[in-house]
Amino acid sequence: MCGIVGYVGHREAIPFLLTGLRRLEYRGYDSAGLATLNGKGLEVRKAAGKIAALESRLGDRRPEGRLGIAHTRWATHGRPSDDNAHPHTDCGARLAVVHNGIIENHRPLRDALLAQGHRFRSQTDSEVIAHLVESHAARGLPAAVRVAAGELRGAFAIACIAEADPAMLVAARSGGSPLVIGIGEGELLLASDIPALLGSAREVLVLEDGEMAVLKACEASVTTLRGEPVRRRPMSIPWDSEAAEKNGYPHFMLKEIFEQPEAVRNTLRERVSPDGGPVSIPELGMDDAELAGLRRVAMVACGTSWHAALVGKYLVEAFARLPVDVEIASEFRYREPVLDSGLLTVAITQSGETADTLGALREARQRGARTLAICNVVGSSAARDAGGVLYTRAGLEIGVASTKAFTAQLAAVELLALRLGQARGTLDPALGAAVARALWESADAMQTQLRRCEELREVAGLFAESRDLLYLGRGLHYPLALEGALKLKEISYIHAEGYAAGEMKHGPLALIDDRMPVVAIALRGPHYEKMAANIEEVKAREGIVIALAAGDDAEARARADVLIPVPDVPYWAQPLVAALPLQMLAYHLGVLRGCHVDQPRNLAKSVTVE
Repeated sequence: MCGIVGYVGHREAIPFLLTGLRRLEYRGYDSAGLATLNGKGLEVRKAAGKIAALESRLGDRRPEGRLGIAHTRWATHGRPSDDNAHPHTDCGARLAVVHNGIIENHRPLRDALLAQGHRFRSQTDSEVIAHLVESHAARGLPAAVRVAAGELRGAFAIACIAEADPAMLVAARSGGSPLVIGIGEGELLLASDIPALLGSAREVLVLEDGEMAVLKACEASVTTLRGEPVRRRPMSIPWDSEAAEKNGYPHFMLKEIFEQPEAVRNTLRERVSPDGGPVSIPELGMDDAELAGLRRVAMVACGTSWHAALVGKYLVEAFARLPVDVEIASEFRYREPVLDSGLLTVAITQSGETADTLGALREARQRGARTLAICNVVGSSAARDAGGVLYTRAGLEIGVASTKAFTAQLAAVELLALRLGQARGTLDPALGAAVARALWESADAMQTQLRRCEELREVAGLFAESRDLLYLGRGLHYPLALEGALKLKEISYIHAEGYAAGEMKHGPLALIDDRMPVVAIALRGPHYEKMAANIEEVKAREGIVIALAAGDDAEARARADVLIPVPDVPYWAQPLVAALPLQMLAYHLGVLRGCHVDQPRNLAKSVTVE
């Protein structure tokens, strides 16, 4: 959600600002803008729509300046428009501010500022920041930003430049909105996410909650918002600039679908052997005795990560015999959850910056529960806040609809369940070794599944005009049905619902007719016969069955109108393989329907506000 980019250094700022904004497009946005400072003063350009609209507004004679800030906005307060786009300026247009997050007390602040004579040009909550900084400008820019930040309530990341301090960029962070400082050669960069910095910086400083930074061309000073100095070593960026390129694929989503076998292997590597054997995850931060002492587990997540958590529930309860609650993070901390030291709270988040998931994680920690983050970004807020961390090693994911991060999360919850079972003595070593081998085999099976990508395009062509789809699954396949339906909604804008197949008799059967496609996950396993009966129920009501089943499953082929062959792997590893055809079906339907599959409408990659 929203993107911030900033530059101070020896070269023109605008080329970097525009490149950085493009690399943050995946976060989701509806307008863009930038501001630069030079000897002529502050110059601001902004436009509703995509970055191309901003570039058109810039024209051939672009503003000059070696200091600048830029922003992509995802509307919360005020509709998408030129006036509501960032940056926002003060009354005299002598300073500019960009902001991610939500200012909860913006109305009383606006009323007070209006009473003082300030003039507002937008309907946003963000503009109050520019006027607050203006009201304290006599203190100098760093002090003005610090005092203004103290008057704000909510989550925010701010970047500010001013004519009075023409060689300085000031940034501040409070709450869940991330900011990172990139260290280049004779230049400093600022961004709300590392991809914007790729190719220009190899090291970053992560701005923590409650901190601010003053950036000059060759110097970055970090303090708390109370003014206390902060000393922190920079960390290396784990990706190169190629990670942010499509490398010949038409879309990032398709590229990332094809990167899944390696993402799974990387997540398994060094933690479990392809030959089976015990799982080792030292970064959990708990030894066998501590793991054995747990009384229950709560997995908290949002969206696709919540579906990975549901798979984790089945696995942990089966292997470790621990009760598991799976919580929607946005509900978890607002309902007085029962938390204590016998609970392990597992926060699952691709970015490590999801506001609701971070809030749930911090609530659990404050109430004395043990905490673990499963996330994909080294040094993210979730990784820093949790007592332990299990990185998924999926690499940079740019497509808004998560694919390779999801299957890497599935691999991670498999590893966690095995590790808990081993520590508690509840997992048969022979079963543990078999599951470990199956996980490695699943990566090869995923490679096989990818060879059917064009076949899935033909299947998608049969249903491109459909208005609704149902997805059915049982056991480990039920969360995959939910995930398949979510992917279809995100990417193709077709309404879809996922159901536990046993629930069909309790209402959804009323929807079945000869225009309703039903995706049935019918892989061999403990629920195979029950699932076959559910397919018969659909067929008896003229429903159109698209079955995910083993290629040699003659019975499934006979029952289904369309069969999507899936490599036959052991039950416990099937979610990793079954996820791919569901993703590819959604992808091809989105493309065929002319949807922007990398940047679906109204959605953002990282939801950093509640």
